[in-house]
Amino acid sequence: MGPRFHITGIGDVERIEREMPLSERIAFTSTYDVLRWAADAYGDAPALSLIAGGTADEFPRTLGYQAFFKAVTRTANGLASLGLGRRDGVALLMPNLPETHLAIWGAEAVGIAAPINPLLGIDQIAEIAEAADARLIVAPGPMAGSDLWEKALATAERLPAITTVLKVGGGPVDMARHPKVRDFAEVLASSPDDAPVGWTEPQPDDVCAYFHTGGTTGTPKLARHLHRNQVYMGWVLARFVDMSPADCTLSGLPLFHVNAVHVSGLAPFMAGAHVVLASPAGYRNPAVIQNFWRLVERFRVTMFSTVPTVCTALMQVPVAGADLSSLRFAVVGAAPLPVEVIRNFEALTGIRILEGYGLTEGTCASAVNPAFGQPVAGSVGIRFPYQDMKAVIVDGDGAYLRDAAVDEIGVLCLKGPNAIGGYKQERFNKGLFVADGWVSTGDLARIDAQGRIFLAGRAKDLIIRGGHNIDPQSIEDVLHAHPAVALAGAVGRPDAYAGEIPIAYVTLKPGATVTADALKDWARERVSERPAAPAEVIILNEMPVTAIGKIFKPTLRYMATDRVYAGELATLAHEHGLTATVVTGQDGSHGTAAVVTLRRADGSAVPDVQRPALTEAVGHVLGRFPVSHRVAFG
Repeated sequence: MGPRFHITGIGDVERIEREMPLSERIAFTSTYDVLRWAADAYGDAPALSLIAGGTADEFPRTLGYQAFFKAVTRTANGLASLGLGRRDGVALLMPNLPETHLAIWGAEAVGIAAPINPLLGIDQIAEIAEAADARLIVAPGPMAGSDLWEKALATAERLPAITTVLKVGGGPVDMARHPKVRDFAEVLASSPDDAPVGWTEPQPDDVCAYFHTGGTTGTPKLARHLHRNQVYMGWVLARFVDMSPADCTLSGLPLFHVNAVHVSGLAPFMAGAHVVLASPAGYRNPAVIQNFWRLVERFRVTMFSTVPTVCTALMQVPVAGADLSSLRFAVVGAAPLPVEVIRNFEALTGIRILEGYGLTEGTCASAVNPAFGQPVAGSVGIRFPYQDMKAVIVDGDGAYLRDAAVDEIGVLCLKGPNAIGGYKQERFNKGLFVADGWVSTGDLARIDAQGRIFLAGRAKDLIIRGGHNIDPQSIEDVLHAHPAVALAGAVGRPDAYAGEIPIAYVTLKPGATVTADALKDWARERVSERPAAPAEVIILNEMPVTAIGKIFKPTLRYMATDRVYAGELATLAHEHGLTATVVTGQDGSHGTAAVVTLRRADGSAVPDVQRPALTEAVGHVLGRFPVSHRVAFG
């Protein structure tokens, strides 16, 4: 692992880079090599535990580092015995189980891991598995309350290239009816754990994983991760936040996502920390949320990775005297975190929230607020060592014009050992790179003189609901299929809990009549996954469009923010005899921002003496939402 870092700001990052090249800091050739080294370095120390029910009183199932590595080797040998090759994919339709980690790292050793969101429909699952060249699919066996086994069988039936369905636990299966099925435990039991059999170890430039991105619905883009990408990611995460064998991380995010795989997986494994899986359903298990602070106390948790919606839910759970003294910090990413939520969460728990930024195209993460530095409100941190980030100015077609100046908003780009070389499907690579190999994140940001990154909206149209990516086209296609709809545009509406929730604006065909509620019901019954169901459909007389007739999404997002903020301020305005007008647009420093103008109901100006208190009151109401605001007085 090398020396531990103590990073407080961009100066420390630059010092680390000057001290020695990255090649002298990282000697690992693959993720399998990392786990072998960890087994030798940490021996029988706990590597991975499962709390099956998500409560604080149950006895965990635990694997030490040596046992974990041996199980990964058995998994790799078992997959090889089933015909998996270096370029073949393993589709993983799994909840958070120790077997999921075995399957991920075993698949990466022999071939290519392809974790899939198990909440997707069969059509999307099959499309991703086919795009990943899957030869095998791994899923839990049949059990009450889960349809994953049925989804796995249906996918294997649709795709002749899938030769084996590996059943993890669950009830019995009629093998005569399902000749592709093999039992995961039996395959491992018959496989050696002391050396590779039938395969050679991967090299740094071998593909190790495909993670689907660009929205969890619609046509998937498969980000191609190499072993060197993931090895760097584990190393830099562990070093940047100073992980060590003394740490314990509670893992509640789903293992089909890069955050859980790296922030709560490879990075702590590289540091010798203890990873505790908080039930197969993770944070989606209500028991985990209700028992969260007791779980922290029981396992002496030092850190956890989460998303804004979970932070909001945890603030509703009383700490109730639980000992949180072990906690160092929480890392939060996936969606913007309102300043008010940070302030309230830190006041409740006494720990720091480290906001970070990352994307699947950057393997996982690219920036985070330093664990030892002074946090700056609104910043997602500073870049990692050996990885560059910059904002660039592009033209209307997304072509590079120039680098942005300090504090000038541009498209955020990254380049370095974590940046992918492209998607598996070549047709998606157009627009991914901006000037000389820089990966365009599609997000707008500014970078200040201290290297701190401030997000300022998204150049791309993804709706991010509590860290869950939703392709707006999946909603728009459903609405366009309605006989009364002429145009449909789906956007994210600001939400205090989820960050954004999907809504849609539509215009109707001439002479057509239909209610907004009927269109909402139509869409909710037909979208491919529940999180994408629009919370509201609004009928417009005219759709905002560009000069070439394309729907102008920024205007729709501004309109959605105006509606939400005006509604939230209605009670406050009434209590003070005021009117509140909200106009959202682009701000030179903050990107998308709302201007709230307060006037007396009779149209006269608000007295100066009242203005500070009213500004603070508006901040308490709107500070829970991700879109920034400022208050003006008419």
